[in-house]
Amino acid sequence: MIAAVFNGPGELEVREVGVPAIGPDEVLLKVGANTLCGTDGRILRGEKTRGVRKPSILGHEFAGRVAEVGSRVEGFEVGDLVAMAPVIPCRRCFYCRNGLENACQNRQAMGYEFDGGMSEYVRIPAVALEAGNLFRVEEEVDPAYLALAEPLSCCVNGHRSSGIRLDGTVLILGAGPIGLFHLQLALLAGARSVIVSEPSEFRREFAARLGAHVVVDPLTEDLAAAVSETTGGLGVDSTIICIGLPRLVNDALHMTRKGGYINIFAGLSGKGWTEVEANLIHYNELKVTGTTAARRSDFETALKLIESGRIDVRPMLTDRFPLERTAEAISKAAGGEGLKVALIP
Repeated sequence: MIAAVFNGPGELEVREVGVPAIGPDEVLLKVGANTLCGTDGRILRGEKTRGVRKPSILGHEFAGRVAEVGSRVEGFEVGDLVAMAPVIPCRRCFYCRNGLENACQNRQAMGYEFDGGMSEYVRIPAVALEAGNLFRVEEEVDPAYLALAEPLSCCVNGHRSSGIRLDGTVLILGAGPIGLFHLQLALLAGARSVIVSEPSEFRREFAARLGAHVVVDPLTEDLAAAVSETTGGLGVDSTIICIGLPRLVNDALHMTRKGGYINIFAGLSGKGWTEVEANLIHYNELKVTGTTAARRSDFETALKLIESGRIDVRPMLTDRFPLERTAEAISKAAGGEGLKVALIP
């Protein structure tokens, strides 16, 4: 089969490799699509190394059809349309036992400890099947859309701790794919007013088409003034930071009302050090939370949202590339010209 093999920072080689052999408790998946994540680019540039093997096959946002079923596997048949939650929890550590399996101390993941979806076939390991990470899809949905259940599931996780409510006001900093997913989730939750701050004209227009009530160019417009005007001077109920700029944390504290929520969804650049006016948290009783990865239940929710059409992922997929052009696809995804990019074996 053809696969994109990561040999080290700056070294990605599309070449023939052997089709993975599966054990009796495993499944072989024929990849229908693998969408690209900013993390893939960070790995290729050498900025992220934890859990990354060399050589290995990257890719953690994928879906496809079952090609082979191990002799002891139940619940899956050849031809089934499936998608996979890539983070495999141990289900035994303190965090797994206390509702935070996404922060599992012993977590493993596809595209990291196990070869991922930038290939024609991928082996679903026994530990993932045992944990329930592989999901059958009942509706006929394009695998490229199903692959987007992974980033959407992370947003579902973040949404849960962002305090977004019926008739609420929401500020979303950044209108990349993650910000646009958060926009749709906020609207689905019944938010009265959603403000989106984004420097890219293309992405601002996209956010407006998806239903954002106010879009602001933070480079040329006064975002704080727009928030104040929209909320009658109170500030928004909830702010979600979807761009990894540390200085945005303090900006968010200033634009969120007393008793409101700030969710640091994006991983911040470097170690994330920033200076904040902590008295705003103290006197305004602000609730500051973070988000990392997703639980299996978040992934299942994301799949249902996509299957039902309640979250429309179709316009989010702006580019498709054949597997042979993986390097070009990753460059396109990192360039910010589109939104989500899919590799189609």
